[in-house]
Amino acid sequence: NGYVKLFADLLIIRESKREIAIINKGIGGDVVTGLRNRWNDDVLRNKPDWISIKIGINDLHRTLRQDPDAVTPELYREAYKEILSRTKSTLPKCKFILIDPFYISNETSPNSVRSEVLKLLPEYLEIVNEFSEKYQAFHVKTQEIFQRQLRFHEPDTFCCEPVHPNLTGHLLIAESLYDVLT
Repeated sequence: NGYVKLFADLLIIRESKREIAIINKGIGGDVVTGLRNRWNDDVLRNKPDWISIKIGINDLHRTLRQDPDAVTPELYREAYKEILSRTKSTLPKCKFILIDPFYISNETSPNSVRSEVLKLLPEYLEIVNEFSEKYQAFHVKTQEIFQRQLRFHEPDTFCCEPVHPNLTGHLLIAESLYDVLT
């Protein structure tokens, strides 16, 4: 019911002549190390022509909470790089779409959790940007897209809390994903 479904719907109505199969293997609450651990079974065995990856906000939250399973920016980079390089060696013609992790908030008050997330988020975004360049991937900059929208709309327009979009938020991601490909 999220952006993947809406993206698939956009393809149906805008690319009617094309037969495109979409397989969604996203798991809510997952982190990049979890994704790396299930990559062969969930993704590579399907031999896709295209792969989109949106991961990172749970990694960041675990880092801020100093969770025992924290995924620091360094570990995030390492696991993400392994996923991409393993894919390129297994499926050399496969193309990537990398989608930034995002946090839909304008919080600026010091010492709030939201402002701490927004302060750390650029480290994770830089990693996605680095890999989008290195692997010549399409790049959906969702954090920038939402921040542009927040100049005109309240965060509640897109979500009831910063990481789980409502239908409008998912539609914005789906539309941005489609736009980056056309």
